[in-house]
Amino acid sequence: MGELMALIIQKPDIQKKLEILSTDAQYDLACACGSSKEEHRKRSKDGNWIYPVTLPNGGSSILFKTLISNGCKNDCKYCPLREQNDVQRVALSPDETAKVFMDYYNKRKVFGLFLSSGVTGTPDVAMARLNATASILRKKHHFRGYIHLKVIPGASESAITEAVSLSSAVSLNIETPGEKNMARLSSKKDFLRDIVEPIKLISRLTGKGERYERVKQTTQFIVGAAGEKDAEIVKYMCGMYDRLNMHRIYFSAYQQNAGMTLPPVPLMREHRLYQVDFLVRKYGFKEADVVFGSDGNLSLERDPKEAWAERHSDIFPINVNRAPKEELLKVPGIGHITAARIIEQRKSSRIRSIGALGKVGVRLSKANRYLSF
Repeated sequence: MGELMALIIQKPDIQKKLEILSTDAQYDLACACGSSKEEHRKRSKDGNWIYPVTLPNGGSSILFKTLISNGCKNDCKYCPLREQNDVQRVALSPDETAKVFMDYYNKRKVFGLFLSSGVTGTPDVAMARLNATASILRKKHHFRGYIHLKVIPGASESAITEAVSLSSAVSLNIETPGEKNMARLSSKKDFLRDIVEPIKLISRLTGKGERYERVKQTTQFIVGAAGEKDAEIVKYMCGMYDRLNMHRIYFSAYQQNAGMTLPPVPLMREHRLYQVDFLVRKYGFKEADVVFGSDGNLSLERDPKEAWAERHSDIFPINVNRAPKEELLKVPGIGHITAARIIEQRKSSRIRSIGALGKVGVRLSKANRYLSF
């Protein structure tokens, strides 16, 4: 009986806490997932979650990601860590978190830190723990590398400003498009006050010519948890890119858990939103270019570029020997590399067939339907 009691009251050590917190961090996917397999999160050999990141020079490395606490007073219906759920609640102190990260960093297992937290006490109490950890790394350990801090909804202007000053990147999840959709997810969050206004503040702090211009801002949608349409998400997405200095927007398909009646969202829906995001960021597509079905959602059977081409069949085929780059980029199966190759190649000779562009695989075969030679 004595041994059993000892097991019951024994507190988890730092390593056990880390195992719990880094596993629970999987539910917060902003900047941790993407449109290619190389960006998907993985478990390290010691059981913790690590996150591949593409670097500006084209290489890749991995982030160490953990929560500083999985305690949370919020009631977000999509989140397994919400207040009403029975999970083992643990926390690391800022000193403990900094030490664990530096151990990983000094062993060259990771290149940077992604740090988030549940809402313990007030939003500013949670932010104080996050900011303290980053401050210890910057000032005590003289770490000058990558730190991504998660901004807690409802945090004060001073707490957000401090987070931005300590970070390489910050994110505050928008979660869902609009007040009505947020009300379906949480009774405790005010969409405009707790989410939109802080995102606007970060945009001002990190705007061009501002003191923290180097700091990147990202956000994330929880797709389908509120029953919203893809058209609503895309409208907000385009607005944030156009007006709020957003560096990247991420999407996480809702997967059903206790307390929610909606069915889980197909991962293909998440993938289609990533494709639209890529077309907006890299191909100059606008909200009006995105084709939705009568239900307001993207097609799961057809990628967004093909859907646009089919909607605009009157402009095809495009003459491969005369079309400007922006027109070539509208062709399904042609990306920036192929478009550049076409433009370079036609400087010296006329392109007479799809085979002249290289090995004809799936993408070039698709493009062939929309080109004339």
